[in-house]
Amino acid sequence: MDKKISVWRRPLYLCPKRVVQLAVKCVGICGSDLHYFEEGRLNKFVVKEPLILGHEVSGTVKAVGEGVTNLIVGDRVAVEPGVPCRRCEFCMEGKYNLCPNRHFCGAPPVGGAMRPVICHPAEFCYKLPDHVTFEEGMLMEPLAVAVHACARAEIKPGSSLLITGAGPIGIMVLIAAKAMGASNICVTDLVQSRVDFAKGMGASHTVLVKADDDIEVTAAKVSHILGCGHVQAAVDTSGAESAVQLAILVTKPGRIVATVGLGPANIAIPLNQVTFKQIDLRGCRTYCNNQHEVLNLVASGQVDIKPLVSHRFPLDQALEAFDVARGRQGMKCVLQCSEPELNGTVLQNGH
Repeated sequence: MDKKISVWRRPLYLCPKRVVQLAVKCVGICGSDLHYFEEGRLNKFVVKEPLILGHEVSGTVKAVGEGVTNLIVGDRVAVEPGVPCRRCEFCMEGKYNLCPNRHFCGAPPVGGAMRPVICHPAEFCYKLPDHVTFEEGMLMEPLAVAVHACARAEIKPGSSLLITGAGPIGIMVLIAAKAMGASNICVTDLVQSRVDFAKGMGASHTVLVKADDDIEVTAAKVSHILGCGHVQAAVDTSGAESAVQLAILVTKPGRIVATVGLGPANIAIPLNQVTFKQIDLRGCRTYCNNQHEVLNLVASGQVDIKPLVSHRFPLDQALEAFDVARGRQGMKCVLQCSEPELNGTVLQNGH
């Protein structure tokens, strides 16, 4: 498998109906981008030809297609990268994140946003208030993932919560849960710097775990630290077998474990615990119908997501950015785009 990143030139296209052309300003490197780069696949999505990565994106409207009424040239926007068919049963039920025909930026075979200019349906571009930065606009996509996860976990004021995994999504879940009123939050991770970051972002408790730790011992330690025995909800953002097991063991009977992270396709879980404790195990597929809520959280100052950006790189230094992201040397790596001197330059993963 040929793992490389290269810069190509691609033609720019005129905007079709109800589509806007955006000058990309910021693109975040997500865990899914790393999966595509390192493994050439994520779940059922397989890279079969060079793919433009990137779906966490903000930019400025350069042109508008016929029928666009919500945006004008010059508007600054955050992008919702998934575009559903609007016709299937899931779309009709308002669960468009489950649409089997949804096109998602940077997921094969759809090209992503690591390029200076993209076209995207105007319906899925959200105007940013003047005081909201492009970086905040870019971070609204992972924040939407976190808000959806917290909704699935039924986080309420006063909720106690375990978050397994302190990467960018785990920290976003921490931020969203605090905004929803969760008051006793424990975050676990394998990396000391990420545990420390979670503490600095307001986690009530943090636990550094090791890959070979006894899961029962870790569960007892977390329960003791929380001081409440068991949590009212847990959100796993890692996809690791031990993390999901821990979440199930630490969650109160009758409560919810929400899973966000994608790890191995098949893992072992303590199913008897799920059954006897009547735990609801809920998957979380990206998000839907929450972009305005997310925008309001950021614009109103209820949440501060700016500290998540740890590294910034120009687009032509993307390989260095991916090396930093793969090495967990920071929290969120951002590629900064500018108007191209040669129109149509794009960044591609050469699987």
